[in-house]
Amino acid sequence: MAEAEHRKGPTRRTILEGGVATGLLLATGMPVGAEQADTVTAPASPTPAPTMPMSLRINAKDLAVDLDPRTTLLDALRNHLGLTGSKKGCDHGQCGACTVLVDGRRINSCLTLAAMHQGDEITTIEGLAEGDRLNPVQAAFVARDGFQCGYCTPGQICSAVGMLDEAKAGWPSHVSADVASAAVALTDAEIRERMSGNICRCAAYPNIVAAIRDASGEA
Repeated sequence: MAEAEHRKGPTRRTILEGGVATGLLLATGMPVGAEQADTVTAPASPTPAPTMPMSLRINAKDLAVDLDPRTTLLDALRNHLGLTGSKKGCDHGQCGACTVLVDGRRINSCLTLAAMHQGDEITTIEGLAEGDRLNPVQAAFVARDGFQCGYCTPGQICSAVGMLDEAKAGWPSHVSADVASAAVALTDAEIRERMSGNICRCAAYPNIVAAIRDASGEA
């Protein structure tokens, strides 16, 4: 019995205590020994992403900019060109706050790369008015109070401008009674369906529909 008590070497208790102490040191970020501290090195600085020169035609102006080829059109507009009217909402193409017009067609600018649109005619909310004269859709939104917080409004207006051109061209929607008809009557149901990709979290939908109906001449 006495021989067992004086046995040299680590015991189960000392091993457990040492393991707990080491775990606490690791959890707090403290070095567990001089040899470990010697191996700690400062993280390397990230290598800057390569950029490429681009020319984008935005609101009837040719703008030169150097961009990472992976830059979305929305980020190019907001972060590199100072055109902050187009908003970043979901960044997944589900809310429509970033809607702009490319060659007259409405698109979600968060889902496309800026590099893909060199040579295209890009129109943002900043380019819809002609001087001090508002676009008819902009004027209708003001008259009908088609906004509350205003965050989604630029995308709503750009989408409405594109949608009205689609309806004028006779494009049917899911609720169109006659998809073969060349004329589209912009009823409230048609407007709501065609604008369903644009979300208003303030729920100003009745005023938005009324504004678009006024702008279309269907009121």
